[in-house]
Amino acid sequence: MSTPEHALPEAGQPLRVLHLEDNELDHELVALSLDGELPWPVEIERVEDEAGFLHALDTHRPHLVLSDYALPGYDGLSAFQAAHARAPFLPFIIVTGAMGEEVAVDTLRQGVTDYILKQRLERLVPSVRRAIAEADARDRRERAEQEVRELNLSLRARLEEVERLRGIAEGQRQRLETQAKQLEEALNLQKTFLAETSHELRTPLTALLGYLRRAEREAGGSQTLQDAQRVAENMTRLVNDLLQLSRGELVQGIEMHFVNLGNIVRQVGRDYGVRASAPDLEIVGDPGRLTQVFVNLVSNAVRVCGSPDLVSLEAWQEGGRVCAAVIDHGPGIPDHIKPRIFDKFYRGKEAGSTGLGLTIAQQVAQTHGGSIEVLDTPGGGATFRVCLPTPDEDEDDLDLGPDLHGVAADGAGTDDRMV
Repeated sequence: MSTPEHALPEAGQPLRVLHLEDNELDHELVALSLDGELPWPVEIERVEDEAGFLHALDTHRPHLVLSDYALPGYDGLSAFQAAHARAPFLPFIIVTGAMGEEVAVDTLRQGVTDYILKQRLERLVPSVRRAIAEADARDRRERAEQEVRELNLSLRARLEEVERLRGIAEGQRQRLETQAKQLEEALNLQKTFLAETSHELRTPLTALLGYLRRAEREAGGSQTLQDAQRVAENMTRLVNDLLQLSRGELVQGIEMHFVNLGNIVRQVGRDYGVRASAPDLEIVGDPGRLTQVFVNLVSNAVRVCGSPDLVSLEAWQEGGRVCAAVIDHGPGIPDHIKPRIFDKFYRGKEAGSTGLGLTIAQQVAQTHGGSIEVLDTPGGGATFRVCLPTPDEDEDDLDLGPDLHGVAADGAGTDDRMV
C-alpha cells in the first residue's frame, strides 16, 4: 500500500481507522471511545487475522491503525511491520489488555506510535489526536521537502541549460572573432593587391593613351583609333577607381577653397558637349573633387543615353544652398534600383562601370556638407541633383579636417548607374 495522499481526512471525509481485533466486545468499546470525540467522523473497519489485515491495508487506505498485541496466529508487532513496509508514516497504536513494560518499550523502539491498555481507554482519544497531528506535520514536512527537491532539480536543469547555452554562445563568439580576423586580413590583402595592381597598370595605360592620341593626330581621326582611345580611357578610369578604393575610402585629401560652382558646371558641359545653364554661384569646396562629381554624373549619363544631346546641366541658387542637376532623357532608373544606386560596387546592365562612380559622387557631396539624390526626369530619364551649402549660412558646419572618408584626387572616377 502507498502512503495516504494526506495524513488528515479531506474536508467532509471520515477518519478511516483499521482495527485489528479478534474480540467483538473490545472492538465495540474502542469504537464507543472514539465516537464523537474527534474532529472528524470516524469510519472503523475491523479485521481479525493476518489475511484480513493485509487486505484491508491495501483496500481501506486507513489514516490510522489500532491493533491488539496478541491474536490467535498473529501479533501486533508483526502487524506493525507489515503496515510500516507499506506505509512508513502510517500512525500505529497498540490497544491491548496486558503488556509488560519491557515489551512496551520494545514496541516503541521499533517505531510503534503509542500503546494503550484496554483498561485505560480514556487515553485513546488523546493518543489518536496526537498521532494524527504528528503524522500530519510529518506529511506536510515531507511534501515541503519534496517540493524543495523538485525545485532544486528544476533549477539545476535550468542552470545546466544556461551553461550549455553559454558554451554555445562562447563558441559562436570565438568563431565570429576568428572569421572577423580572417575577413580583416582578407580585406587588407585585397587593398594591397588593388594598390599594387593599380600602380602597375597606370604607367603603361598612360603611355598607351599618349601613343593612341599621337597616332590619332597623325592618322587624321581614324575610327579604330578613336575606339581604342575610348577603351584605354575607360581602363584608366577603372584603374583610378581601384586605386582610390585601395586607399580605403573614396574621399581623402579634401582642400576647401572659395569656388565658383557655375564655372565648374559650364566647364564639364563644354568637355562633354552637354548643354549647360549655370550662373556664377560661390560656395566653399574642393574644386577638383566637385569637378569629379559632375564628370562622373555627366559621363555616366552620356554613356547611358548614347548621345550628349540627351543630357543637360543646370545650376541655381535655392535658399541657403546651391543646387546643380544632371538631367538625361535616357531609359531612366527603376524604383527598385534607386535605393541601391549609391552602393559601392553596385552595377547594373551597362558596360564600362566600376560600380564606384556614384559612391564617389555621394561621398564628395556629403563631405562638403551637401547631398545628392536621384529623381525621375519628366517625360522619361533620370535626374541627379546635387545640393551644397552656401558659405553665408553653413560655412561653420563644414568638415575641413583631415578625418575624411575617401580617395586620392587623381582619379576622376566613373559612374556606376546601371539600368
